[in-house]
Amino acid sequence: MRYAPDHNDAARARILDAASRLFREHGVDGVGLATIMAEADLTVGTFYTHFKSKEALLQESLLQTLKARNEALRQALVDGDLELAVRTYLSVDHRDAPGTGCPVSALTAEVARHPLPTRKKFSSEVGLGIELLVECLSKRRGAEVSQAEGAAFFGLLVGTLQLARANPDRAASAAILEAGVRAALVLAK
Repeated sequence: MRYAPDHNDAARARILDAASRLFREHGVDGVGLATIMAEADLTVGTFYTHFKSKEALLQESLLQTLKARNEALRQALVDGDLELAVRTYLSVDHRDAPGTGCPVSALTAEVARHPLPTRKKFSSEVGLGIELLVECLSKRRGAEVSQAEGAAFFGLLVGTLQLARANPDRAASAAILEAGVRAALVLAK
């Protein structure tokens, strides 16, 4: 049976979407190809038609997800509303939905243990998001903010979200998020 010309593209997109969500929810090592392919409603045997390896899938999944997150950040900062962007990032909704949330907060520790090409692709896309923060912070302060300061600011957001997710006490977790918002806004001045 012949498939329509766009069949492979649609199948590839389903694999990427499933992998991206599952990697963020369960970690890269916590998800096997069988689970990803079942979620994409495809057989495991078709995986290698679309990707050379799980690492290649991870790389493409990270790039796709980070590009989307960078675009969402760009849109949030269009009006210079950094506080809204910070509050959205450090929200209970974001805390409770790692599968659709930021891959940086969900996967940084794991990506750090992956091969250099994966880390380079990840860092490159994360760097573009940090540049957006640097621009916004520089405008707010009326002075140039360095890439390192932008990375530290983003690190505060990422680390706060990770700690909030790890805390089983929901009230304490929400307090961590709110304290992170306040700390970020102090740094943004």
